[in-house]
Amino acid sequence: MQRIGAFAQQLPEGNAVGILSNKNKTLPSLNDSGLTRRHFLRSSLVLAGLALLGGRLTWAEESSLVDLPFERGRRPLIAFPQKRPLMVMTTRPPQLETPFHIFNDHLLTPNDAFFVRWHLANIPTHVDINTFTLHIRGRVQRHLSFSMEELKRDFEQVELTAVCQCAGNSRGFFDPRVPGGQWGNGAMGNATWTGVRLRDLLQRAGLEANAVQVRFNGLDSPVASGTPDFRKSLDIEDALRKQVIVAYAMNGERLPLLNGYPLRLIVPGWYATYWIKMLNDIEVLSAVDEEFWMKRAYRLPADPCGCVEPGERPTSTIPLSRMTVRSFITNLQTGASIASNHPITVKGIAFDQGYGIDRVFVSVDGGQQWQSAKIGKDYGDFSFRPWEFRFIPVAGRTYQLQSFAVNRIGEAQRWHARWNPSGYLRNVVETLTLKAM
Repeated sequence: MQRIGAFAQQLPEGNAVGILSNKNKTLPSLNDSGLTRRHFLRSSLVLAGLALLGGRLTWAEESSLVDLPFERGRRPLIAFPQKRPLMVMTTRPPQLETPFHIFNDHLLTPNDAFFVRWHLANIPTHVDINTFTLHIRGRVQRHLSFSMEELKRDFEQVELTAVCQCAGNSRGFFDPRVPGGQWGNGAMGNATWTGVRLRDLLQRAGLEANAVQVRFNGLDSPVASGTPDFRKSLDIEDALRKQVIVAYAMNGERLPLLNGYPLRLIVPGWYATYWIKMLNDIEVLSAVDEEFWMKRAYRLPADPCGCVEPGERPTSTIPLSRMTVRSFITNLQTGASIASNHPITVKGIAFDQGYGIDRVFVSVDGGQQWQSAKIGKDYGDFSFRPWEFRFIPVAGRTYQLQSFAVNRIGEAQRWHARWNPSGYLRNVVETLTLKAM
């Protein structure tokens, strides 16, 4: 059994404790005349999180606030159970963003630094692994149920390294601004996932001839009776891809509870809205899913670019699915000063929807001239791909650094940011401005 209350004693074997403690840190009293607005807001975050998780939250030092470079981009750093301090956007449901320097420190995003995004606030605070069951039902020849032990014993175990990216990653940079969670660039992570192939489970159940889609549900549930349950569906052809797995481990450890313990659907190359957490129900459908989270939510303009002119509403839409090509510089921040007359190494990552990164180009003059970066180790087509580029800055010059990635079928990043009402698909070439001293 995994409980967030009495955390150190209740963790499943193999999980790492991510709580940070500070014995001298206490919540300020609400009767304290010296209580600041910042204290009040941060105390409210902590209390809301405790009410949700039944556990203990701690925050970093007073100075540990992150200012993301867009309107209302200030975020406190708070450590939820099994997590180091992450940028908190909301606590109920939890939405926690990975500080961007983590992507330079680790190609595989550590479990305790991996971003968190839930849609519904009723999240179980414990799961009894001895009674937990995964059900397969619907348009199948045999309705089946599997325990965790049976999944590990009766099916081939597979491993895959893949990027999990929230559909709204980078939404805070949209101009004009759009509604929704105002993420920076840290609503993503790269991990090695271990589990069993979804298609092996479906083949064991036996698909009926009229099977059209597969719908997935987890243990989380709505607070209000009128809120639709968060369920997502894949077409049969997509569900049967060999890369789609039901994972029970992440970077060699059991999944953190906030990242979907005990099972999570992994759909490599697709946005994380399909990566259902705490997966316990698989239903094969004979018709296209018409529920809210497929019919109305996570939709794109039915245009090749998935975009419209700012302020316009699309006349028709299609479901969001595959990710776009992206690249980031990870070891430098805009506005920083760099040493002159010595070689400097620019480091970064690139990824796409699974064709694999072929080339990365770097410009130091805002896109006027481009040179090839050195591509690093290949961890698989769905993983971050590291890259490096070296140049010698000249004293007194201002540099505008950009990276531009191309995948193996010729798809590339966009020169100009696309716009859509939901804030999806951002993959514009990013610019960092640096001054050589």
